[in-house]
Amino acid sequence: MMTNGSQTPRILILGGGYVGLYTALQLRKSLGRHATIAIVDPRAYMTYQPFLPEAAAGSLEPRHVVAGLRSTLPGVMIIPGRIAGLDHAARRAQISPLVGPDYSVRYDHVVVALGSVARTLPIPGLAEEGIGFKQIEEAIDLRNRVIGMMESAAGVWDKEQRRRMLTFTFVGGGFAGIEALGEIEDMARAETKNFDSIRREDLRFVLVEATGKILPEVGEELGRYALEQLRARDIEVKLNTKLESVVGGLIETSDGDKFESETLVWTAGVKANPALGKMGLPRDEKGRLRANEYLQVVDEEGRPVPGAWTAGDVAAVPDLLNPGQFCGPTAQHAVRQARQLGKNLAAVLEGEPIAAYRHKNMGTVASLGLYKGVATVFGLKLRGPLAWFMHRTYHMWAMPTLNRKIHVILDWTMSLLFRRQTVALGALKTPREEFQKVASSQD
Repeated sequence: MMTNGSQTPRILILGGGYVGLYTALQLRKSLGRHATIAIVDPRAYMTYQPFLPEAAAGSLEPRHVVAGLRSTLPGVMIIPGRIAGLDHAARRAQISPLVGPDYSVRYDHVVVALGSVARTLPIPGLAEEGIGFKQIEEAIDLRNRVIGMMESAAGVWDKEQRRRMLTFTFVGGGFAGIEALGEIEDMARAETKNFDSIRREDLRFVLVEATGKILPEVGEELGRYALEQLRARDIEVKLNTKLESVVGGLIETSDGDKFESETLVWTAGVKANPALGKMGLPRDEKGRLRANEYLQVVDEEGRPVPGAWTAGDVAAVPDLLNPGQFCGPTAQHAVRQARQLGKNLAAVLEGEPIAAYRHKNMGTVASLGLYKGVATVFGLKLRGPLAWFMHRTYHMWAMPTLNRKIHVILDWTMSLLFRRQTVALGALKTPREEFQKVASSQD
């Protein structure tokens, strides 16, 4: 094994998402205990993002769509914190822990796997009113908010206030936005059966999309089908429309429309994690790390930066099956790139040749709600219940660890046998409020 003298090689993985988790798993498989591996992430778990819509809709328990890094990666050091800076020439990383002062750690190889963040725009009111949809906390908050709005509206007699509370706006027509909208709308309409004063038609769902189509990844035909299905469910879809303002809950769009909405979900794209700016590593014009087909960070001339590796949403990885293009920011690419990265890094340490990342897309799947979906699988175009089944099958297979797979299957089985659990737990945000009121009372 190639090491620094007689020392065990130290591998530092920045980020505990798909790439971080699967790279560590592959390194442990390839190297056993012959390397020291550490992951830096403020969260001690990996969120399987394709399951966030179902967690928000109550079909899956939130804790079952995350994989704990400590239990999944025995023997891997988990450092709860954020990367504050990188001096790659000196092989040192500056860490900001969740508590306490910053400190530095030494490494021999670094894997930059920080993933992406929501791509926001300077829209008035967005930061104050908007809800993201990339983390499990946001999915739980969205479910609590939607059900909580319905609970509150049930006791409101002012028609305008009720309409504002029962209007739910989603911005972005990609996978995240459409799946979140489809699952939440499906859940909320079904939940009206439990309300005497709220009917299905009282709920208003609006989708704002800047381009002329939705779900471009599934192709034009299935994208049109999905659009027709959403509109058939009385979901207002505004294509070629941009969000202009959301100050105080007043939605203003580029088509001149104005309406009030208490809930705005922002899913209009992602961008590479801005923390890359602290790395000092070569980036492209979109802010991603420059990479080659071997998952190595490269300079502007394409020469590998020794000891620096990357994959996933932060990396501009060439798509060898589509020359001139880069691999898209999808979970499918991230997981497979991570495995190849782990193999290549292990090969370098063992003095073996490395292999290029090549992956033929198996297809795309998207859920539009319970028993509804669209999919392209090995060239076949599917829609309806069969596409929905393929969506669940693929993501169950891709979910890490047998433990999580079994829990997901059990959740689905219970949801089929019994109604979804859609109780709002809004007080989770302020769990001490009731106690504080009692404790501060002088009566």
